[in-house]
Amino acid sequence: MATERTPDGARLYLLLWRAFKSFEAIDRASIQALGFRNLSDFAVLEIVYHKGPQPVNTIGRKVYLTSGSITTAVHRLERQGLVRRTPCPDDRRVVYVDLTDEGRRVIREAFASHNARLDGAFHALDPGERQQLAALLRKAGHAAAAWSEAEPRVEE
Repeated sequence: MATERTPDGARLYLLLWRAFKSFEAIDRASIQALGFRNLSDFAVLEIVYHKGPQPVNTIGRKVYLTSGSITTAVHRLERQGLVRRTPCPDDRRVVYVDLTDEGRRVIREAFASHNARLDGAFHALDPGERQQLAALLRKAGHAAAAWSEAEPRVEE
């Protein structure tokens, strides 16, 4: 009986990247099918829906948008009546983004549908495997972040 070799870092990365690309395609198609032209709009609404009002720059960091891109996305969502901006009473430089009633309704319905599609994409995993996968991804992600911070930087 042949023993399977333990996958090295390059192999694990390739497997993770390929899986990510497959799920990313499902994610994008799902969001677009819900009528969102911009994935960033969905991401902004989703983060505020789940985390509550957030400073604009915090949202940008969490959804990987530059300061210019997050400002544009928030402005677009504000024009659509889905979010409102509120100045921070303690620091006038900080502006919070919150959902309007319409924004809350839109993202609640959209997220439920989107989550069901993504849930279906994981149909091959039973509940125990899902928990195991989540734990392993968290562990690997934290380890990679720590490793990245400890690695010496290469000057370009």
